[in-house]
Amino acid sequence: MENRIALVTGGTRGIGKAIAIHLARNGWNIAVCYHTNHTTAEQTVKEIRSISNKVMSLQCDVSNPTASTNLVNHILDTWQRIDALINCAGLYHKVPLLDETVDGWNAMFEHNLNPIFYLSKSVAETMKTNQWGRIINFGIANADQMIAQTNITAHYISKTGVLILTRSLAKVLGPYGITVNSISPGFIDSENAHSEEMNEMKPHIPAGYLGNADDIVSAVKFLLSDEARYINGTNIHVSGGWGI
Repeated sequence: MENRIALVTGGTRGIGKAIAIHLARNGWNIAVCYHTNHTTAEQTVKEIRSISNKVMSLQCDVSNPTASTNLVNHILDTWQRIDALINCAGLYHKVPLLDETVDGWNAMFEHNLNPIFYLSKSVAETMKTNQWGRIINFGIANADQMIAQTNITAHYISKTGVLILTRSLAKVLGPYGITVNSISPGFIDSENAHSEEMNEMKPHIPAGYLGNADDIVSAVKFLLSDEARYINGTNIHVSGGWGI
């Protein structure tokens, strides 16, 4: 897997950062993108460069289709291909359904679902040419159950959409040696965690404890590997049994 090239959106903090660091340690070329926090991005790149100099950091609003295409094209101009797309960027907010605003509703889809379509479409051609590729998307544990979620309705629907889009992409890209899978985290203690909510949920997790970013990295590592070559269109829960 050395010298593979990965684009990790949202790769400068939290789970995305943990994935980027793991891949750098294993010889990958890493492109991380961030939306607005330049200082955090610089710190992450500095940390990755202590492991490997094969890293670039790019500012991009991946909810913008033109910006997403330009992001992919810049990486292709520099490194000529992209072997893995890991869609970690996303947005979360908690608000009662009938208090939700139109802007808040739309933002959940613009930041959680649409970028996966934009970026997957943009990387598809290079992956098809090379007859190899990995796309990994992120849902949330229990989105596959399609249950009522009165305080995170738009977010939840957008993540359910991620699962459907994952399967659809898997079906159309599978003939070209490309796998598309999703990971659905439960309550993961990371830089992006909402601590109060996480601790309140701990008694409801069958495993009895919160997961951490390394648990997600383990799933990503497997899905990127050749051992997972025949796994396509699936959704892996990383939740300690919560949400099943």
